[in-house]
Amino acid sequence: MDFIVKKGKFSDFATEALVVMHCEGEKRLAPGLLQLDKILRGLLSSVIKTGDFEGKLNQFSVIYTHGLIPTPRIILAGLGKKAELDREKLRGTFAKTAQQIRGLNIKRFAVVMDWALLPLPMEAAAEAAVEGIYLGLYQYTSFKTLEREKIKEIEECVLLDENVENIAAAKGAVKKAATICHAVCFARDLVSAPGNEMTPSDLAREAETIANTTRKTHVKIIDAPGMKELGMNALLSVASGSCQPPKFIILEYRGGRKGQRPVALVGKGLTFDSGGISIKPSESMEKMKTDMAGAAAVMGAIMAAADLHLPLNVVGLIPATENLPGGKAYKPGDVLSSLSGQTIEVTNTDAEGRLILADALTYADRFKPAAIVDIATLTGACVVALGENLIGLLGNDENLKGALKAAAERTSEMVWELPLWEEYGELIKSEIADFKNTSGRNAGTITAAIFLSKFVGAYAWAHLDIAGPAWLTKEKPYIPRGASGVGVRLLVNFLQGWVQDHGLGKGKNKVK
Repeated sequence: MDFIVKKGKFSDFATEALVVMHCEGEKRLAPGLLQLDKILRGLLSSVIKTGDFEGKLNQFSVIYTHGLIPTPRIILAGLGKKAELDREKLRGTFAKTAQQIRGLNIKRFAVVMDWALLPLPMEAAAEAAVEGIYLGLYQYTSFKTLEREKIKEIEECVLLDENVENIAAAKGAVKKAATICHAVCFARDLVSAPGNEMTPSDLAREAETIANTTRKTHVKIIDAPGMKELGMNALLSVASGSCQPPKFIILEYRGGRKGQRPVALVGKGLTFDSGGISIKPSESMEKMKTDMAGAAAVMGAIMAAADLHLPLNVVGLIPATENLPGGKAYKPGDVLSSLSGQTIEVTNTDAEGRLILADALTYADRFKPAAIVDIATLTGACVVALGENLIGLLGNDENLKGALKAAAERTSEMVWELPLWEEYGELIKSEIADFKNTSGRNAGTITAAIFLSKFVGAYAWAHLDIAGPAWLTKEKPYIPRGASGVGVRLLVNFLQGWVQDHGLGKGKNKVK
């Protein structure tokens, strides 16, 4: 889908539909629409005056122009009360509007960008509009073969502005938003793909494609023999029950100066998780293809950071494997020697994510990172505690957690902090090894994060548990049922904030 910013009179522009926004409680049209309404002989104002259209949030009305302007129909879209309008409501309204337009089988439409109507900075409003439209129109149709001709898609959206002074800034905002949304949809595709089509090898090939097509991006894939040589025995143990070979993916974006310490993003890459010997119930097990949503978020974030030319270095570390039962599978009671040298007693093979992350977090030390953020569909306990709409946040550095909270506020990929109480560390102590990989039901999200903290070293670190929002059972305005792509916008916004907070956008490293 193409997004275009154009200068032009609303009444002269020719497309299939023209979107006009209106706020609830406003008795008159915005000043920027008066000339259009005059040419339409009062069609817009009459619908509002009669009360047929009140401007309530996500209320729509289709008005046919009868040849008075080149565009045959106008879509009136309600924004709700102006005082309550924010980025998230704007995203939702534009998503619902675009879905309404797609339902009419319209291929091209334009949006009247009357910035004075919106209580937001122009760039923020443009970004929110594109995010809502782009993400709200997402469909996963890769494996649909019957009646593909009935799948409706929109080809073009024009953001129309009558003021030439806004065009350059609006174009920049639209390009940035579309770039990030492309990465979100890429992550959604990875998570939506079935386990037989998204194996660790397939995930590694996707990383190679990013490196081959994106500037300043490099990839290294470590296979099982290489892991054995390194001592990544926790990762190898999880992989031992599957015939699919594990991959350790190192995806780097070198957008900063040489020698600049990178931000390390670590993503859990379980391409299918049966639970292993501690097998999960069969009900809904098909959804465990989604256990690589953290890996997808990291790959999407690095792709977007590179496409945005962010002036910093980022390294993505993705341990990718399946977790299956089998004659060679690791077992409850096994003791593993991790890459760090610390030993782990396995008490439950379905607590495998923290095992593969342990080796990945230890490997991050080789890059001497400025900070480490890991993201993972780690614990069902987080879903019990926070539901499917919130990301669990834990970590050892207040500034890093604060930066992630700020990014969450801007993107509405909301986080909720849980305490990293060392007292709970007693629950993961083993009688025969250094640690055990589970502590029982109590404080499951916290003890999982404490386990990860043992492998971080002396670095600023934060952990994002996305077990809830990675796969939604109920759609939201711009997030479909299924894979949400959560974490991509949050991580990209966090990296953008990192650039600003650390003065990396100055001089030759100016942010584009």
